[in-house]
Amino acid sequence: MTGQVNFDSHILTVLTAAMALVNRLTPGQSGGSAFEGPKGDELAIATADALGDDGRPRPEVSTGDAKYLAAVANRMRVVFEAAHSGDMDRAAVEVNALLLDTNARPQLDRTGSPGWNLHFHGADDTLANGWAAGCAAGLAMALGSDLAGRLGVCSAPACDRVFVDASRNSARRFCSPQCQSRVKAAAHRARRLQTP
Repeated sequence: MTGQVNFDSHILTVLTAAMALVNRLTPGQSGGSAFEGPKGDELAIATADALGDDGRPRPEVSTGDAKYLAAVANRMRVVFEAAHSGDMDRAAVEVNALLLDTNARPQLDRTGSPGWNLHFHGADDTLANGWAAGCAAGLAMALGSDLAGRLGVCSAPACDRVFVDASRNSARRFCSPQCQSRVKAAAHRARRLQTP
């Protein structure tokens, strides 16, 4: 694939939300350290922060919505990891299960901008299920196109945060500039130690 990635703006929004939910709510490793994920009151705050990434309005998130979205984030992590490793069958099985569980359905909505926009909602339009259904649909659209390879897991040591690669050359390997800098600094130190 050459040229700029052409994610539809709404699809990029829900993919970015999926990435943010996975990175902020699932345990693992982040930036070289263990990451346990938020608990208790911090879970609702982290969920609202994830849904407010990229300049979206930061919603009020209840404890119940946060717990639901944390469970969905763990399932979406499976999709990112499977897509990253090239196991599209496993990724598709999980996305299909998410689509069924959220009862995601396409709907044209008129928003503040002129015209209609395609959104995905669940049978109930609660905050949690609406975002879960939208994220599931965004992942399905990525997996069902040539953009599946754009879902990745950080290549830095001791980091398993995920990313959506919207770069021109599909060469993104890290979740953040910090992880990229950590790897470059370690490689630089290793080269200096090898030089007499």
